[in-house]
Amino acid sequence: MQKKTRSACLFASLTFAFAVVAHAQSTPPQPVKWELQVIRDGQQIDSFSATTNVGQAKTDTHHNVTQNRVGCANQPAGDIDLQRTLTVSPTHANADDITLAIDAQETLQSDASSALPSGCKVPPAPRQISASHPGLMLKPGEWGQWQIVDHDPSLAYRVRASLAASTPAQ
Repeated sequence: MQKKTRSACLFASLTFAFAVVAHAQSTPPQPVKWELQVIRDGQQIDSFSATTNVGQAKTDTHHNVTQNRVGCANQPAGDIDLQRTLTVSPTHANADDITLAIDAQETLQSDASSALPSGCKVPPAPRQISASHPGLMLKPGEWGQWQIVDHDPSLAYRVRASLAASTPAQ
């Protein structure tokens, strides 16, 4: 009798597992349409947007090649690529709230130059910023903000997200 009970339990467990897998395969992933604005010292300087399924991630890199003017003659110096790479992944989405995981790598440069004792101009050194927000919770369609750097320069991300009508192709 004990052998039949074990077999029945095993059969019931397998049936349940197959039902869960079948349900998961029949339920399409929820697509989320999101937009992220990069705000530097109160001004929007860049933006990212995509439609990404819950559980997937979208990574994008933007480049801003700039050239500093240096020295006593204020001559152009070499180019600096102030690049920004963002990875956005919806981790939860329903009609009440949407949660995004965001990873960011930024190359920033202050606007303020310094001067040598001779008075010659020295550009600020670029700096690398890495930030991660494991769960920025948003109300669908409403803007939220995540402050990355407080000053020199200040940097914030304004983010909004909503449920999308169709599944994206990514």
